[in-house]
Amino acid sequence: MAQYRASSPYLGSRRRRSRKFVWMLRIGVTCILLGVLWSVYALAQIGSVYRNTAATAVASEPADVGIILGAAMWGDKPSPGLRERLEQGLADYKAGRFHSFILTGGLDKPGNPYTEAEGMAIYLEQHGVPKEALLLENKATSTLENLKFSQEIMKDKEFTTAVIITHTFHGNRSYEIAEALDYSNPRLSLTETQVLKRVPTIVREILAYTKWKIDYALLALGWK
Repeated sequence: MAQYRASSPYLGSRRRRSRKFVWMLRIGVTCILLGVLWSVYALAQIGSVYRNTAATAVASEPADVGIILGAAMWGDKPSPGLRERLEQGLADYKAGRFHSFILTGGLDKPGNPYTEAEGMAIYLEQHGVPKEALLLENKATSTLENLKFSQEIMKDKEFTTAVIITHTFHGNRSYEIAEALDYSNPRLSLTETQVLKRVPTIVREILAYTKWKIDYALLALGWK
């Protein structure tokens, strides 16, 4: 009887299931550990913007243009987060850091009356910026496209230097993208958010940073 049980197909099947479970558990734990390590690395990269001289150095000469990176529109008005970027851009413009704007961002939703760029232009005009100082880019749906399409406008207008205006948590990714696109000495003008919730915002930025690194690899391979 003992010999029969030892060679039982049922016992063999149970052992195989047990080994499979242990193997899958190890893979799951490894994936979780890798995810945690990547998240820590991404957080360190996001925070590195505080040490970036592009954000801390005071330029001796004004840049050709200030690029405000788009964010959500709430109907026909900029969201509170986008208004923070607009106010930062206004302060820079009044301080003479640049003399023209590129406003970049496409349509959030099909039913919205304005693109992000159009909504920003209306806001800036209402706050005293002349229309001729505003250049609109109405197609971009990501930070990579924001900076890529803005670069095309810069080349068309023969602009060579830019100040990129966004939030602090978004600054390092924006800078990395500008560097990858061969911007000439890109500068950053950053604002700390007072209206966006910290944890969801950082989680989204970790995911966005992960996507950017994948995009960067595709760019390097010539696949994007």
